[in-house]
Amino acid sequence: MVVDPRPPVILQVLPALQAGGVERGTIEIARAIVQAGGTALVASAGGRMVPILERAGAIHITLDLMTKDPLSIWLNAGRLARLIRSHRVDLVHARSRGPAWSAKWAARRTGTPFVTTWHGVYGENVPFKRRYNAVMASGARVIAISRFVAERIAGPYGVGPDRLRIIPRGADTASFDPQAVRGDRIHALAREWALPDGAQVIMLPGRLTAWKGHALLLEALGRLESAGHARDWVCVMVGPAKSGDDRFARALIAQADRLGVRSRLRFAGHCADMPAALALADVVVVPSLKPEPFGRTVVEAQAMQRVVLVAAHGAALETVEPGVTGFDFPPGDAQALAETLRDAMALQPDHREWLTRQARTTVLAHYTMQAMQQATLDVYEELLPRPFPERPLPAREHELQHDELAAS
Repeated sequence: MVVDPRPPVILQVLPALQAGGVERGTIEIARAIVQAGGTALVASAGGRMVPILERAGAIHITLDLMTKDPLSIWLNAGRLARLIRSHRVDLVHARSRGPAWSAKWAARRTGTPFVTTWHGVYGENVPFKRRYNAVMASGARVIAISRFVAERIAGPYGVGPDRLRIIPRGADTASFDPQAVRGDRIHALAREWALPDGAQVIMLPGRLTAWKGHALLLEALGRLESAGHARDWVCVMVGPAKSGDDRFARALIAQADRLGVRSRLRFAGHCADMPAALALADVVVVPSLKPEPFGRTVVEAQAMQRVVLVAAHGAALETVEPGVTGFDFPPGDAQALAETLRDAMALQPDHREWLTRQARTTVLAHYTMQAMQQATLDVYEELLPRPFPERPLPAREHELQHDELAAS
């Protein structure tokens, strides 16, 4: 028997590399593959995150996989099959439905193991949608990013425990560490956003789209203001709007005007330094109207030792223990959110310090990027003919985790 001496070659496929949790996860896993001695390939239509991917040591292959057209999906399958053969790919990992259909057929043609990650909860409200979604349940291994997602695919899509693996998303706890963020980074953002001295900062990190709950937060803030319970505060909404469409932002400004809180509202847009942004926050609110499949923003805020408030549904029920690592409120309930905000803003310093330390300790124990990376490499090795030649643990993150857990 001849043993192939080559390090494993892993191909990840997704629509594009513009911005978002799927894209970040792809880059983080590509980096882990390279650090483990493998070759990381990523096929996508490209985008502004390609340079970040390439700095991680991965190879990007431009291929328009964004289509939902059946003929284009079929043609892309042929292109991917040729790519798999030419680069001698050992495993294909799909992260989105359209690319997954092409990748599945290409993997079948070439006899290559096929893995999927189920990043969301897909709708089934139109004919054939369940069939379209089912490709994400067809991998030899199917990764769910939370227990919430796993429960929704295990039965309905027939993914048994032999194939299902739950790997939560993780925070980069070396970067999202309050001790690692320099004061000049924080002050630069405070000046850019014109934050008044002494005001409590309420932050909603998330792209400007209705289901993320921006309007609900404004309604809650309006109620606090009208009841006279609010201290001096400013609300910063951090995240980009849909390209070329500012209608939702204009609607939020009109709402803030009606509620009398416009002067307290800031739109920060895309922020390249989220650790510094979160360091500015006294309270981080994630008021999503639909359940979050995971919600990495929550664990990043917890890693930064911020007080977090979340809508009590989806994976937030896994990452936030009410009264211990954050607070929750009934989804869509503006009055409950207002009351929870009032209580969070009034926390005594010792209580705040205890709660936020508990939050970071929990993230270090369960939700680190390094744990996500290593668990994913473990899944790959279940299917690969040979292991990765090296499986290093990044020294800095390991030392931080060890020291902080020992101190907690």
